[in-house]
Amino acid sequence: MTPQSIFENAKKEFEKAEVHFRDECKKLRTGRAHPSMIEDIKISAYGVPTPLAHLATVTTPEAQLIQVSPFDPNNLQAISDAIRNDQALGFNPTDDGRVVRIPVPPLTTERRQQVVKQLGEKKEECFVTMRQARHDAMDKLKKLKSDKEIGEDEQQRAEKQVDDEMNRVKSSVEATAKSKEAEIMTV
Repeated sequence: MTPQSIFENAKKEFEKAEVHFRDECKKLRTGRAHPSMIEDIKISAYGVPTPLAHLATVTTPEAQLIQVSPFDPNNLQAISDAIRNDQALGFNPTDDGRVVRIPVPPLTTERRQQVVKQLGEKKEECFVTMRQARHDAMDKLKKLKSDKEIGEDEQQRAEKQVDDEMNRVKSSVEATAKSKEAEIMTV
């Protein structure tokens, strides 16, 4: 294992953490309807928990409405119940026998603050993952040095590379979080 391959692995881990954080941000409510808010809900269909996106088409015909069109009408009630039972969303879906309509109520100030708090928790989870990847990379570099496969200068150069990449990704995550927070708090 070379210092460059250790750096590349750490870089991939940082980027995976950032992509995961961005995906999690899409799921947070901002007062506007978005299909990703409910696509990952697990529906008990055919005796197996299945993501909603595998059972139906999710669209947003209006800014305050999500519409779910199941591929199999027999799953309509299960979809409606699963969305209603997810307390974190706070949605009250209705169905007409063909589609499920979910009105997205405007967020109250209190609810906006809760969503911002969730955003902070997701950001911290991302940072924990990144710190773990950094820690693993630093341990591997120390091991290479202790096994006399690389010199101290090479170890320090590689550590600086890892730290610089982590700081770059960290500032990108913070910028994403800041813009998402502004979006959430905008009435």
